[in-house]
Amino acid sequence: MKDRLEAVKKRIKAAAEAANRTLDSIRLVAVSKTVPAEVVKEAIEAGATDLGENYIQEAREKISALAMYPAIWHYIGHLQSNKAKYAVRMFDLIHSVDSLKLAKELDKHAAKIDKIQPILLQVNVAKEDSKSGVYVEDTLRLLKEIGTLENISVKGLMTMPPYFNAPEKVRPFFAALRELRDRIKNEGIPHIAMDELSMGMTGDFETAIQEGATIVRIGTAIFGARN
Repeated sequence: MKDRLEAVKKRIKAAAEAANRTLDSIRLVAVSKTVPAEVVKEAIEAGATDLGENYIQEAREKISALAMYPAIWHYIGHLQSNKAKYAVRMFDLIHSVDSLKLAKELDKHAAKIDKIQPILLQVNVAKEDSKSGVYVEDTLRLLKEIGTLENISVKGLMTMPPYFNAPEKVRPFFAALRELRDRIKNEGIPHIAMDELSMGMTGDFETAIQEGATIVRIGTAIFGARN
């Protein structure tokens, strides 16, 4: 575990240096979905600080079992509105907000526990039917609406590009998210920050870093192939 984690960190460092970026500008989220709590514990003890989960029920049991560790938990899966109350209680950053309805539910439940919930807006850059996310052309309008919610704090954008198994084919989608981020920054929308770009996984994270990723979500390279 420690060797795999260190190997990934070395690759992140090399990609950052090649892009004239600092290592501390990139956060590694170890994607622990379907990974048993005892294996996640090994990863934390080996130096993983941020963990990514896709399913509320599975995450609830895992976060409870590992409560004694100072981990930062990220929700990266598709989130249904009726699970918003659980997500707000469990997660430090929710990557996958894609509608005003979901944002309002998160805002409502965050207010109940006196929390400002950090989120990212998920953008479906490629307009794939199989993926969630707001389309690029609808992003600005949605952010202006979300910006009025008092218990939500937008930190940036997230995307899941098409799967090509060829990093160069994915590059245009990462570049498009970065360009969208820059356009939104120039708009200066009140209460909306654009500090984070969550993009890049095991097969393409170096390319994502070259295109400006601040968060990379890596599972297989750390935990091995999933069952």
